[in-house]
Amino acid sequence: MSFHEVRFPASLSFGSIGGPQRRTEVVTLVNGFEERNTPWAHSRRRYDAGVGMRSLDDIETLIAFFEARRGQLHGFRWKDWADFKSCAASKGIDHRDQVIATGDGATTEFKLMKTYQSGEHSYARPIRKPVDGTVTVGLEEVLLQEGDDFEVDLTTGIVSFDTPPFSGAQISAGFEFDVPVRFDADNIQTSLASFKAGDLPNVPVIEVRI
Repeated sequence: MSFHEVRFPASLSFGSIGGPQRRTEVVTLVNGFEERNTPWAHSRRRYDAGVGMRSLDDIETLIAFFEARRGQLHGFRWKDWADFKSCAASKGIDHRDQVIATGDGATTEFKLMKTYQSGEHSYARPIRKPVDGTVTVGLEEVLLQEGDDFEVDLTTGIVSFDTPPFSGAQISAGFEFDVPVRFDADNIQTSLASFKAGDLPNVPVIEVRI
């Protein structure tokens, strides 16, 4: 899959509508009970990029970005303003935000993860597009130095250690991240008259698996 490591203009994604989508198969039995199952291990996010358009200049920027991606052909980064960092929206990033793994004395590469907790249940979301300059990593709550202790691949979200963390060591991380997406249509329909009347273009964007 072709992916461009460029972010959709954050000023235009601000105010957009969207969020996670799940696929659940529900079968109602003859006795009225249900059987529910899902073929998806992870949710998939959808957005509408058209909602963020506020001026004709914004429309021009959108069209230029759309054309450079060749419509649906190339993926790109998207900032989800409702969920873009490892901590709560009101807090600052800290290297202890998310526990991403436990050392075994041999493994040197670990994937960034964000865990969503509700009561006794949780969901661990893989983070594959961290934002440059925002990733902090901790080992047993001690802040490590990027370049000296670890490296992070901004295209995959993999953290690599020079020396394997010792067995049982808690590895944590804090970060901002983007969502890998593509346009979900090969056309954009705009009208000067309708835009001035408050009618915004529909520009669907969908998360891609990478």
